[in-house]
Amino acid sequence: MNITFNFMTHTHGERIRNGASEEPMTRSVVASVATAVTAPLAALALLAACSGDAATESGPAGVPAAEEPVTLTVYSGRSESMVGPLFARLEGELGVDLEVQYGDTPDLVTRLMTEGAESPADLIFAQDSGHLGALSAAGALEPLPAELLEQVHPKYRDPDGNWVGTSGRLRVLVVNTATVPEAERPSSLKELADPRWKGRLGWAPTNGSFQAHVGALRAAWGEEETRAWLAGVKANEPQAFPKNSPQVEAAHAGEIDLGWVNHYYLHRLQAEGYRAANHRLAPGDAGNVVMVAGVGIRKGSPDTEAARELVAALLSPESQRVFAQDNFEYPTVPGVETHETVPPLDPEILADVPQQALADLGPTRTMLQELGLL
Repeated sequence: MNITFNFMTHTHGERIRNGASEEPMTRSVVASVATAVTAPLAALALLAACSGDAATESGPAGVPAAEEPVTLTVYSGRSESMVGPLFARLEGELGVDLEVQYGDTPDLVTRLMTEGAESPADLIFAQDSGHLGALSAAGALEPLPAELLEQVHPKYRDPDGNWVGTSGRLRVLVVNTATVPEAERPSSLKELADPRWKGRLGWAPTNGSFQAHVGALRAAWGEEETRAWLAGVKANEPQAFPKNSPQVEAAHAGEIDLGWVNHYYLHRLQAEGYRAANHRLAPGDAGNVVMVAGVGIRKGSPDTEAARELVAALLSPESQRVFAQDNFEYPTVPGVETHETVPPLDPEILADVPQQALADLGPTRTMLQELGLL
């Protein structure tokens, strides 16, 4: 932790009072006094002249000058509404200046890669692990210490140790509770290709979480089965949305019966009388994937130590509670409770898919383009 100490010096002056003497001074006594006073003053003046530059550099009376706080530049693909208050708190706690530049994760990753060694970014805080994985594969991230990585479940961190998950959102189906009774809800993601869902679905092919999840499907099912499934769902004429939250609203409004989203949008939008609900798939199903938001340190950052302290702060119990309680997300550090409206998540129910599969975006986008989904 970088802590700036401010030192304050106080100069104490003494007043010399010249009062009338009871006995008149002789001229020789006066001369002796003058010599005794002026000689030390002259020596002090010479000493001050010789040491003036050093005093300016180190501070008065040998006190070292206060260090300026470290400034860390963070490229944040997470919105200011989600993490701005947290960054403001950590700035004060760590004694650093945080310059946070917000934007879409893909744009910020592209920017960082284009800037290369000249990038001002010290850290990148990404909305999804896919883009962090792409940076890791390109050698653009610093390895993180084992003591940071080991705080997080292995399913929520980079196997190569270059980034760590800070929070997660489970991929779920959002259903209209009035039109899709519980007994009719799918138990597997594969069921979305069933013709009985024709005209009833919503999805968001241009969304980053969607594309990362397709990468997971490619790893779990293989290329041909994933392509056939996407073609089957497309044949059901799903309504395309730009992102997740409009699907939740559409399910509530009865515009769709079922959407494919991240879990926390419902909890952020839900109000009394809401006619949409999250539906989890069977344990181990390929639909059970956590979209991990995470952080990495840019390789070549001049303030790596301070950047590591910020990563550690994002994994602290206090920060993890912010993600869980304020954002309705899943904490990545064990022992932190989820929000009371969010069912706890056992990592063992998740699909057995490594996080690097979510980072394999190039072939995923090619497949989506070939199917006419992008």
